[in-house]
Amino acid sequence: MTTFAPDSLALNRKLPLWYQVSQSLRASILGRSPEAPLRLPTEDALAAHYGVSVLTMRQALKELEAEGLISRHRRRGTFIEPSAQRGAPVRLLGSVDAIVAQQSGMTTELLEHGPTTVPPELSEYFPGLAEVTGFRRLRSDEETGEPTNHAHNYVHPDLAALIDPADLLRSPMTKVLRDAVGVRISRITDTVEARLADPDTARLLQVPLLSPILHYTGITYDEDGRAVDVARIHYRGDRFSFTVTLEA
Repeated sequence: MTTFAPDSLALNRKLPLWYQVSQSLRASILGRSPEAPLRLPTEDALAAHYGVSVLTMRQALKELEAEGLISRHRRRGTFIEPSAQRGAPVRLLGSVDAIVAQQSGMTTELLEHGPTTVPPELSEYFPGLAEVTGFRRLRSDEETGEPTNHAHNYVHPDLAALIDPADLLRSPMTKVLRDAVGVRISRITDTVEARLADPDTARLLQVPLLSPILHYTGITYDEDGRAVDVARIHYRGDRFSFTVTLEA
């Protein structure tokens, strides 16, 4: 029987291995194509794929099972849940794969893209540039069609020229920059704060004016320390929660 093929993962030894594996597999599951098989490889095969022990792989699968993304059946194997809940809480622990997982698993509409003036408050991230390339997207729940978040990315123009807009309908910006464009991402700095929905955000997310939303800002840096993307995402406050874990 054909099994689902997860993405590869470069492990960071400073972070818990089970966590990195669970987030990478989560991103693969939520970003899968409709025709992808639902059966996962065996624990041994997955452990070999990620380069971890079977015990580590088992812990990662336990996390995904608790989240409702997979189901495990004795003697039959492990399967992706076709109706897995898309709006689960996000756990950020410093992994790029966590960011990819956060952004995956939704229907995406590209509202507009093209040159845009660098907002004054973002000028420090794009020194010497008057313009960058903006991408505005609206994401919706795959099953209900309900809007869940509105994203606006400001991307360095040298890299934006290499982006196929069609890729953004299938994958989040972080994944496109890393896997399609080939950016070697060194880190992403996240800020999450509570705000009130302005008229445009309220209209796009179909929520009452001035209702609570989560405003996320993510700054992606390449290995040279250059900011390549600044993402501003408005999440419906009734659909998302964020948990940040700090390792000692």
